[in-house]
Amino acid sequence: MIKKLIGRVFSGKLFKSRGKPSAHVIVFKDHGVAREQLSACALSVTDTLQAKGYAAFVVGGAVRDLLLKRTPKDFDVATSATPEEVRGLFRRSRIIGRRFQIVHVMCGRETVEVSTFRAGHDTSGNDGGAASADGNAKGKTDEHGRILRDNVFGNQQQDATRRDLSINALFYDPSTQQVHDYHGGVKDLRERRLRMIGDPTQRYREDPVRMLRAVRFAAALDFEIDPATRKPIRELADLLSNVPPARLFDEMLKLLLSGHAVETVKRLRNDGLHGGLLPLLDVILEQPLGERFVMLALKNTDLRIRGEKGVSPAFLFATLLWHEVLAAWKSIEAGGIPVIPALFKAMDQVMQMQAEKLAIPRRFGGDMKDIWALQPRFEQRSGRRPHRLLETPRFRAGYDFLLLRCESGELDAEIGEWWTKFQDADANERERMLMPDSGPKKRRRRRKPRAGDTAPASSEPDA
Repeated sequence: MIKKLIGRVFSGKLFKSRGKPSAHVIVFKDHGVAREQLSACALSVTDTLQAKGYAAFVVGGAVRDLLLKRTPKDFDVATSATPEEVRGLFRRSRIIGRRFQIVHVMCGRETVEVSTFRAGHDTSGNDGGAASADGNAKGKTDEHGRILRDNVFGNQQQDATRRDLSINALFYDPSTQQVHDYHGGVKDLRERRLRMIGDPTQRYREDPVRMLRAVRFAAALDFEIDPATRKPIRELADLLSNVPPARLFDEMLKLLLSGHAVETVKRLRNDGLHGGLLPLLDVILEQPLGERFVMLALKNTDLRIRGEKGVSPAFLFATLLWHEVLAAWKSIEAGGIPVIPALFKAMDQVMQMQAEKLAIPRRFGGDMKDIWALQPRFEQRSGRRPHRLLETPRFRAGYDFLLLRCESGELDAEIGEWWTKFQDADANERERMLMPDSGPKKRRRRRKPRAGDTAPASSEPDA
C-alpha cells in the first residue's frame, strides 16, 4: 500500500489540484502503438517496476519514433523508483552519473536507461513539493540563467515539464498501451512541428544546448520549428560560449552523427548558430574550397550512417578541422620552417585552439593527428616510401582522407587514382608504377683510411 501511495505521488495523481497541466491520455485505438513493438528488455523493466508498485513508462525518443512509425534506436524508462530501488530489482544493472544518477539495466546486449522522475528547475518559482537528494529543491543558475544543478526528484507531471520539446515529453504505459501527453506533443507530431515547452527564451537561458537540440531534431525529422521557438535562437546564440566544452562536444557529436549532418549544418547557418562552434561552420561561409570539402565529408558520413555502416568520429573531426590545419600549415611554412615540422606545429596549434571551445577527447586527437601527418607522404611516390606507407596502421583512414581532398579539388585527382591502383597491384606492377626520384640525391661519404688498409679508400674503379 505504501509503495502504491508513493507511485501515485510520483505519477502526479495527487498534484492535479496545484494547477499543473494534467495528462491527455491517448488510448491504443487512437495511436496504434502496441506493447509488442517495445524491446523485450524495455518490457521486462517496466513490467518489473510496475509489479513492485512503482510507476514506470517508456519515454522520450522511443515513444516519438514509434508514433512516427520509425524503429527506435534504444529505449528509455522513467519511473517513480529511486536509483537505489531500481538497482535492487535488477541483478544486471549499475548506477551511473554524478550530476543526476540513472540506472543502466542490461538484458543481453541491450541496455535500457532508467531514470527517476525529475522536477528540474521550476520556472514558476514553485517547486511543487519536489524532493532533492542534497536537500536543495531548486537548481542553481549562473549570471546568464544557465542551470548548474537540477538533481531534484519529482513526479511524472514535473518530469514532463522539465523536458525541452513537446514531442519528447510523451509517456507510454505498456500495461495499458496508453500514451500520456502533457504538452500537446502528439498534436505537434501530426503537424510536424517542433515546439519548446514553456517560454523558449527562458528555456534557452537555462540550457543553451537546447538551441542545438531543436535544430538537430528539426533536421533529423524534417520538421518545421515553431515560430515562437525559433525566434530567440539567433539573439541568444552567444550563450553557447558558456557551455562546458565537454558537453558541447557531446552535443556536436550527436549532431554530426545523426545521419542528417548536411541538413543540420544548413539549418544552423540559417538560425545563426554557425559561428564559433567549429571552424567548419565558419569556413563554409568564407572558403568555397573548404565548404566543398566539409560538405563532401558530411554527405559521406550521412550515407554511411543511413546504411548502418561504421563511422569514425576521429576521421570526421579530422575532416572538419583540416582546412584550419591547412591554413596554419601554409602560414607557418611561409615563416621559413620546413614542411613537416610546420605541419606538426599547425596541428598542435589548431588542436589547442579547439580545446578552448570543444573538448575533443584525447583518444580522438591522436588519431586525427595521425591522419593529417600521413597526407604529405601520399605525394611521395618514388623509392621505397610508397611501400612503407602501405604498411602503416592508419593507411586506410589516410587514404580515404586523401580521396576526399582529391574529390573536393584540393589535390589533383590523379594522385588519388594512383594510390587506388598501387595498393591493389602486384609486386611487379607496383615497381613499374613508381615515379622517378626527383629529389636531390645524397652524396655517398668517402670512408677515411683505417690502419691495416692495403690501399687508400677510393670511389674510382681499379685501373
